[in-house]
Amino acid sequence: MRLKHEVMLFAVGGAIGFIVDAGIVQLLVTFAHVNPYAGRVVSFLIAATVTWWWNRSHTFATRQSGRSLGAEWLHWMALMGGGAAVNYGAYAACLFEFPAWHKWPVLAVAVGSFFAAFVNFVSARTLLFRRAKTHS
Repeated sequence: MRLKHEVMLFAVGGAIGFIVDAGIVQLLVTFAHVNPYAGRVVSFLIAATVTWWWNRSHTFATRQSGRSLGAEWLHWMALMGGGAAVNYGAYAACLFEFPAWHKWPVLAVAVGSFFAAFVNFVSARTLLFRRAKTHS
């Protein structure tokens, strides 16, 4: 039952991250005329930070990393690198395959996020937030 609850909360965090990621890259492309590939790096870093906060506060609230806040964030960002590779690969493939999506990168963000979700959940749960919190 706990796993199902964590998956559901992780999905909520993923939706929040998607809104942040897609919103920022779309704003950068539309209003700042930033290249969608470069804009995605910026948006991903911000979104990954938001999802780290959500997941440590909600999804894995009964688990701990055993690290300081800064070290935990760095570990999160490193772990999300695997999901980011999957995510960015799907994103870039979509932009390559559908050139019209360069004006609407939000569509490619959605595809990349979908494929990376599983990788990110498994790595976060098994490699970072793997221990139950102990109450002293």
